[in-house]
Amino acid sequence: MAGRKRRRLKLLSVTYEDNTRVSTTDNADQEEQEAWSFLPVELLEFIVSQLTLRDNIRTSAVCKRWLSVALSVRVVNKPPWLMYFPKLGNRFEFYDPSQRKTYSLELPELHGCRICYNKDGWLLLYKPRTQRVLFFNPFTREMIKLPRFEMTYQIVAFSASPKSPSCIVFTVKHVSPTVVAISTCHPGASVWTTVNYHNRLPFVSSIWNKLVFCNGLFYCLSLTGWLGVYDPLELTWTIRIIPPPKCPDNFFVKNWWKGKFMAEHKGDIYVIYTCYTENPIIYKLDQTNKEWIEMETLEGVTLFASFLSSHARTDLLGMMRNSVYFSKVRFYGKRCISYSLDHHRYYPRKQCHDWGEQDPFESIWVEPPEDASTFSWEEQ
Repeated sequence: MAGRKRRRLKLLSVTYEDNTRVSTTDNADQEEQEAWSFLPVELLEFIVSQLTLRDNIRTSAVCKRWLSVALSVRVVNKPPWLMYFPKLGNRFEFYDPSQRKTYSLELPELHGCRICYNKDGWLLLYKPRTQRVLFFNPFTREMIKLPRFEMTYQIVAFSASPKSPSCIVFTVKHVSPTVVAISTCHPGASVWTTVNYHNRLPFVSSIWNKLVFCNGLFYCLSLTGWLGVYDPLELTWTIRIIPPPKCPDNFFVKNWWKGKFMAEHKGDIYVIYTCYTENPIIYKLDQTNKEWIEMETLEGVTLFASFLSSHARTDLLGMMRNSVYFSKVRFYGKRCISYSLDHHRYYPRKQCHDWGEQDPFESIWVEPPEDASTFSWEEQ
């Protein structure tokens, strides 16, 4: 009997200790939750403001207080609008892919101009008749002129808003398989500067090449996938020894050069290859290992591809994330062609696209106005 009583007392002692330990753990968890719940609003706003849109939405589901804070600091980016050039007249159409609406705006300032590039809300224009090069903001109507320059069969880009002191306009022209002519200018300059550079590797500069400005450098992707890099500070031009991105097996068909795009986002460079019968293939440049990596996901980034310039966005709502939007609208202007990497399909369904059917110079993605309601739009 004495032994049985001792065992019972020991069992009761262990049970009491376990219950005390569980109670202590529960109290600690409760205290931690209460500590988060009673964070000062200013501190909570700062923490939540550092989150991505997806994490912000998740945070808002915790409690009513966090919902209020998450909504107060939530930033939802606007996608770019697709600007269409008229064949006649000065009325330009703008398509908003998020609202699926088309607007039109009279822009007589663009009469006789060729649109070359877009960045930070500014168009880079060229007037072949007068060889005038200029910047133009379609929504503020501001115009900044550059020195006259003959731009024939060459591509052009610029690094930043023309109001920025770091703005540089860059263009590269083919001279021979081993020589390119690079011309640069900036707002306030009186002349363009042109220098011929020799290539260590054959590099054909063509109007079908792609240009982006990234991490202080201009990157130029040739027709065959070789990457030329121009440093505007060091005034150097080099061909990176990086194997070109692998093309789809049937990529080199009629008009294949029209289905290639390049975009930059926060230091990363993306290349998009499209083919009529295949899904798009997207690569990201691995600068460290000097190779192109095929992307299975864009990790929430959305790419907007057009022949003249392509763009990237994050923190977009709904199905726009992790997708590629192309510069073509179907169904009487009601749907923009896009490809979802999450669902591995085009929208609208089975909407493969033959770039040979489209004039690559007919449209460009542009920054939308801050407030569209302040303009005299004519909704279609």
